[in-house]
Amino acid sequence: MNTILVIGGSRYFGKSLVTKARDAGHEVTLLNRGSGAPPSGVGHLVADRDDEEALRAALGARTFDTVIDQVCYTPRQAAIARRVFAGRTGRYVMTSTMEVYDPATLPAPTAGRRPVPVTEDSLDPLRAQAARGSGPAFEYADGKRRAEAVFLRDPVFPYVSVRAAHVLGGGRADFTGRLAHYVERIAAGAPIDVHEAPYETSFIHHTEIAELLYWAAGQSFTGPVNAASHGSLDVMGLSGLVAERVGRRPRHRVVGDGAEASPFSFDRAYAMDNGRASALGFDFGRVTDWLPEAITEAMAEAAAVRTA
Repeated sequence: MNTILVIGGSRYFGKSLVTKARDAGHEVTLLNRGSGAPPSGVGHLVADRDDEEALRAALGARTFDTVIDQVCYTPRQAAIARRVFAGRTGRYVMTSTMEVYDPATLPAPTAGRRPVPVTEDSLDPLRAQAARGSGPAFEYADGKRRAEAVFLRDPVFPYVSVRAAHVLGGGRADFTGRLAHYVERIAAGAPIDVHEAPYETSFIHHTEIAELLYWAAGQSFTGPVNAASHGSLDVMGLSGLVAERVGRRPRHRVVGDGAEASPFSFDRAYAMDNGRASALGFDFGRVTDWLPEAITEAMAEAAAVRTA
């Protein structure tokens, strides 16, 4: 039995992660700001992770075999965690994101050729040049990238960053509403806004990312791993699968350069290679195997909202 601390983890795939670790017989503790109670059999600590003194007070003298950090979004949060958990844990797993592969930080693809899915070696957060941008999406990506750099610089414990693809599935639990966007618009005959030549992107099921985080907590490797189901899709393929379940043909409307498109329509490279995690022993599923059921869940949720 191991002692595991999960920071965050009170909603979506974080809840699945906590219960999976508990059911496997580990001593699990959840730390959050009191926003959600843990499931039965799981310990609970309340603290604001941005308040270093309060975090230390909540932890007391506790130590953990593994810390799984679900909600590290900024380099400041990473720096606090690095100081607080130095000497308290034998392993630190941070939930990161595919968004760290900002095109501005990557080499341009060969002229006339579509780029291949990015590997972990495509980005070294310690050497990444400062990206320029604005808005919530940029701030999220840049914050995650710089948080990874904090943990990697002069590491004080074995560290893993799990760069998660777009997480789907779970019906009501999926608070992002991105898959529901396609279900609702296609069912209503409304157009889906897409780029003229959209690129493929990567996805992962919400239970699969929970399983991968749990798996990563028990391994000995360090560094980044890409977390994506086998097989990538562009927005046309995604809307086509939704249309098959909904029973109505999709309508696509091409947007101009620089205009906002629907979720998962990208005018730049946005797919990841999952080869490292696979080689280390994690068995990924295929997007096309689990996506139909995820679409059905979104359809059921949309129907429940209409009849409420």
